Amino acid sequence: MTLALGFDLGTGGIRASFYDVESGAVLSSAEEPYGTVFPQPGWAEQQPEEWWAALLSAGRRAVDAAGRRDVAAVAVATTASTVVACRRDGTPVYPALLWMDCRAAREARETRAVSHEVMAFSGGEDAAEWLVPKAMWLKRHEPEIFARAEVICEAIDFLNHRLSGEWAGSRMNASCKWNYDSASGAFVPELYEALGIPELVEKLPARVIPVGGKIGRLREEVALELGLSTRPLLAEGGIDAHIGMLGAGTIDPGSMLIIGGTSVVHLTHILEQKELRGFWGPYPNALMNGRWLVEGGQVSAGSILNWLAHTIFGLDAEGHKRLIAGAAEIAPEKSGLMVLDYWMGNRTPYRDADLRGAILGLSLGHGRLEIYRAAVDAVALGTVNVLRALERSGVAIDHVVMAGGICNNPLWLQATIDALGRPVELVRDGNLSTRGAAVSAAHALGLYKDLGAASRSLAAKGTLLEPDRRRAVWYDAALSQYDDLTRTLAPTLHHLSGMEERS
Repeated sequence: MTLALGFDLGTGGIRASFYDVESGAVLSSAEEPYGTVFPQPGWAEQQPEEWWAALLSAGRRAVDAAGRRDVAAVAVATTASTVVACRRDGTPVYPALLWMDCRAAREARETRAVSHEVMAFSGGEDAAEWLVPKAMWLKRHEPEIFARAEVICEAIDFLNHRLSGEWAGSRMNASCKWNYDSASGAFVPELYEALGIPELVEKLPARVIPVGGKIGRLREEVALELGLSTRPLLAEGGIDAHIGMLGAGTIDPGSMLIIGGTSVVHLTHILEQKELRGFWGPYPNALMNGRWLVEGGQVSAGSILNWLAHTIFGLDAEGHKRLIAGAAEIAPEKSGLMVLDYWMGNRTPYRDADLRGAILGLSLGHGRLEIYRAAVDAVALGTVNVLRALERSGVAIDHVVMAGGICNNPLWLQATIDALGRPVELVRDGNLSTRGAAVSAAHALGLYKDLGAASRSLAAKGTLLEPDRRRAVWYDAALSQYDDLTRTLAPTLHHLSGMEERS
């Protein structure tokens, strides 16, 4: 039995899971929460030191629960781009800008003006969430912080440095979020210069390692803090949802992984470069050599449902469950409402960080159940909107695997399957990101011939769920209205978003 410890740094907390990477069995898991601060509309920040304390706590508890301390390898997956500005020794100099933070919308728009072949990998422009626009924002609005920051990196790089003492970037994050040329394996300093941040190339981790590659060994004092009897190998991981592709086994073209949680991420591979309007990528070699990774997503999804249940309606967890059950009694066509799910902008297919949410058709006869039902339907429509746009670009998807927090919300889950109008394989694995991290660790240990073989051997198994065909017809018609309303209301939503920025 060869043991690996996988970490998944999510939006609300970190999970540590202990795996036997020969059989794929999970021996134990533990979680530790941390908070998010929203200083202004569109901003979202976290404290990197809280991540580190949570990692050590969750890791120790997972080790203790497993009753084994002889870990062979460790790997980490994190949200992206959650950006850290710190000193070379890893001391943060500014709160981390969480992935959903969209303060850099202006800077993201400015990336459209840069002409360079590597920009084709991101569809001609960057998203407001990504590291490069956030670095541009820091230099423009916090120049002293930008100057003091000897390192600007992703959350994964920060944690890997704390674990090993090594600064290394994941090729996945670099490919998808840094405008790194993963086709030739090189940074593009002239692009950063054109964007007014020539210093960035010196602040990023210079060593870029493929997923499943070797970073080094855990520092002895960290291994002791985790309660380990070994100094495990630290393998390179990557973006949480993307690493989940390894845990789900959706690594072949035609397969798609949809992870529904705070946000929704849609991931697939294609075999050659192709223009995909409205999508991020395709990125060469981001996860696997010789394949192009395509990424779609909804910035806010489960976060909208939680916001309604807890912040607006004031419900606790049990109250949220009752709300879900009550809303499930209302057919989607009976709510009389249409919601647009752009609370934090849109990632795919409109690529518009300045869109905002809307609830349309309200009357005094509407209550919590109708509003919640309509919000669920909007998030489901947002998901099918992504797949339809991909298929219009000539990318066929014949196998969909779904996982994540959506599994805990039966209304949201069934609404999404109905809106897709196709069978979906549901994976209720505890965490595909930690499993994907374990796959990366197994590859770094040389247990499998390549990353694909490790994924196929260790991937979680799912259950096939069918759509309600009658409701699929309603969602199909509602999608057209959803798209029309988005385009009609966009100028107003942009104006309101601009008011946030001006304030």
